[in-house]
Order: sequence, then structure tokens, then C-alpha cells
Amino acid sequence: MLIQPIDYFLIAWFAIAAASTLYVGIDQYRNNPEPVVMKWGFILVTLYMGPLGLLLYVLADKEPRPGEHEAFTSPLWKQGVGSTIHCVAGDATGIILAAVITATLGLPMWLDLIVEYLAGFAFGLFIFQSLFMKSMMGGTYWENVHKSFLPEFISMNFMMAGMAPVMSFLMMGRDMRAMEPTELLFWGVMSIGVIAGFTLAYPANVWLVARKLKHGLMTQRPPPAERGSREQPAKRQHAHMQMQQADATDRHGRGHDMASRKGKDGHHMETDATTAQVIALGAVSLVALAIGMAAPANWLNLTLSARDVGGVIMPQGMIMDRDTPADAMRDMAATNPRLVSATYDLTKKGDQELPFRVENDVKVFELRPSVIRWQILPNVAVDAYAYNGQIPGPRIHIRQGDKVRINVTNDLPEETTIHWHGMILPNQMDGPAEITQAPIEPGRTYSYEFTATQHGTYFYHPHAKPDRTQALGLYGA
Repeated sequence: MLIQPIDYFLIAWFAIAAASTLYVGIDQYRNNPEPVVMKWGFILVTLYMGPLGLLLYVLADKEPRPGEHEAFTSPLWKQGVGSTIHCVAGDATGIILAAVITATLGLPMWLDLIVEYLAGFAFGLFIFQSLFMKSMMGGTYWENVHKSFLPEFISMNFMMAGMAPVMSFLMMGRDMRAMEPTELLFWGVMSIGVIAGFTLAYPANVWLVARKLKHGLMTQRPPPAERGSREQPAKRQHAHMQMQQADATDRHGRGHDMASRKGKDGHHMETDATTAQVIALGAVSLVALAIGMAAPANWLNLTLSARDVGGVIMPQGMIMDRDTPADAMRDMAATNPRLVSATYDLTKKGDQELPFRVENDVKVFELRPSVIRWQILPNVAVDAYAYNGQIPGPRIHIRQGDKVRINVTNDLPEETTIHWHGMILPNQMDGPAEITQAPIEPGRTYSYEFTATQHGTYFYHPHAKPDRTQALGLYGA
């Protein structure tokens, strides 16, 4: 259900993301000569980053004309894009999978961030780097784990340093639906987080590629004999020479393109980075990671989980800080727009006299609190709690000495009672929840029966969560 303006934007964003991903996937497998791992890297990143992923693919990786992929992808900035794509595709996949699981399990946000980091690092290192790149890097699987550990560690640190604060602040902002994997907003936050992580990880990946600590973009073409018979011999020969020239450039260290060469040695690279440089970059990545993970705790209560807050939407201007507990947030939350049972226009009025029926000399009234939407100005509608669709609630007109029964049927998503303020009543009819009566649970009915012994004007309101529910519209006379 589309209940907030951001939901309409997200529908459009994900539609564009789906179209972008479809285009990248088709073009990669039909036209772009690179290894399968990079094809899937761009597909996944476009799925996560939408049109921005498509833009990166077209500007940095898509072969402009047949036989030109090697030369087109050789600039260092494009190689950095390729390295970051490979990092983000693996790391973000692990992070997103972990986020879904931790939210479902109801783990607190601080633990969620740690699990996401570990899952992203493990997925990136053990699967995307060491397993999927094994045929190009050569060596055994565990040799590749050893060679990939340091660059993957640095890259992952920067990526999570960008993602963690974005996820924390957006998930625990005004609209807590962002913590629920079943909501579009959750996936929108993930998309923004991946974009932030990519942006922060990109400079480090450029340096890692320049120092030959990581692979960038690669070209993988079949030998001329395996190509389609319809391809012109001259074009096949030219393309093959392009690959050979790229390989030669890579061997002598005069370029940054990583045209793939399959063989038992794979892609062997000798770095010229000094130990001091690697330690310095690693230390900076750790500092960035620590700031990104810990800084949000200065403003947000990271001990809360998706299960604690239950997808509530906070009213605009509501102040929350790191000490705000989940119960207080639920008490301060706005109504759930999904639960609106009736909608009223400008002609609707409150405080209308409530009709009654007489049964055995008893005046019987019916009250039904529920969630409504009421247009209060030409361009302003509010969601509220209301008795019988009215704010103030309907006027109950009785006389001194009347025997009265008021049946209250709770159509709210939470418990309620009614307190008859100032009236002299039997204790069990007075309304304080958990004191003189059990609260009326959602869907249940409770009957208040008494004899009016006074005359005057009195008002009625809830005595179960009175501050919250009265502020949302539950009161009458």
C-alpha cells in the first residue's frame, strides 16, 4: 500500500532499476567481452544502484565498438570503477542478505551492523574474490583467499563506513517502516546505502588497482577459431591483436587494463606498493569504519530492533534521541495509514448527538473507536482515532436518574477503555485500565452500565494509553 509520498518515488525508482538491470544483463551477455564474474558484478550493482549503475556501465565498461573494449577500459578511473563494482557486488549482497535476516530475527541495530559487516566481508572475500575470480587469478582457492584478504579488507572497510551511517539514520528516522524487509522503504534505504558505500570505496579502489593490489576491468575474448563463422577474418584478426597488445601492456606494467589470460598462472600481478603505504591506507579504512559504525549512536538508540518499533511512523517534528525507548516511540507514533476504515470530507462534523435505543427501561448507546481519515481543510487530511467517525466524539445526552448501558466495540489496533470524567460510578465502570477493569482488546466489546446520579456537563476519554489516544482524537462529552 502506498501510504507516504516517498512510496511513489520508490515505485518509480525500482521500475527504472529493473529496466536498467535488464538492459545491462542483456547487453553484457550479448555484446560485452568480459569475464562472467564482471558481468554479474555490473548486473548486481545496477540492481542495487538503479540508473547510477547503468551510467557506470555505459561510461566505464560497455564496449563502444567491436574490438575496442581493451582500449576503452584502460584509463585508471575506469579500472577503479571495475574494482569497486567487483567489491560492491559481493559485499553489498552479503550485507543485504544479513540485514534481511537480522531484521527478521529482531536483532538490535548495533548487532545488525556488526553482522552485516562480517557477512559482507565473508561474501566478498570467500565467494566473489577467491571463488569467482579463481580461474583468472590462478593458484588454489586458499592461495586466492590469502592474496585477496588485504585489498578486500580495505575496500570493505570503506564501503561499510559509507553504508552504516546511511542505514542507521534512514532506518531509524521518522518512518520506521525502513527497518522492515517487507516494506519498499527498506529496499530504498539499502539502495542509498550501496550508493554511499560505492562512493566512499571508489578512491581506495583506484589506488589499489594503480598499485596492482586489485584487478580492475578485464576483457575476455574467445580465440579466433571459436568465434562465429560470419565474423570477417580481418575483424577477427584485429580483435585478437587488440587482446595480445593489451596482454603485452599488462605484462610490462605500462597500462592498467587487465585483459584476461587463462592459464595455470592466471592473472599474476606484482605490486609496487610499500608496506608503509598499505598500512597507512588500512589504518585510515579502519578509522573510517569505526566512525561510520559508532557515530550514529550519538543521535540514535541503536539498541532498538525492527521488532521493537514495529514499523511505526513518527509525526513530523517529533524529537527522538539515543535515549528514546521503543515504548515511548510507539506511544508517540502517528496512526497507521493502512488501518484507516473510513474517510470523511469537509462536511463531516463532530459532537453530534448519539442516538440510543431503549431495552427494559435502559438507554443503550453504541460507541465504536476506529481509525479514520478526515479532510479538515481543502488540501489537508489527517489520520486520527475517532468515536463513531467523529472528533470530538458524539454527544451522549442522558438525564439524571437514567439507567444507561454504553457498549464500546474496539476497532482500534490497540487496547482502550473509557473513563467518564467527573461522574460518580461503580468502580468497575470507571475505566482505568488494569486498575478497575481489564482493557478492551482490539475486536472486543465492553459494556459500561450505571445509573446517572448527577446532572451537568462531563467528558469521556480513554484511560488506556490516555495521552496517546486522546491526542489522536478520542474524547467527547
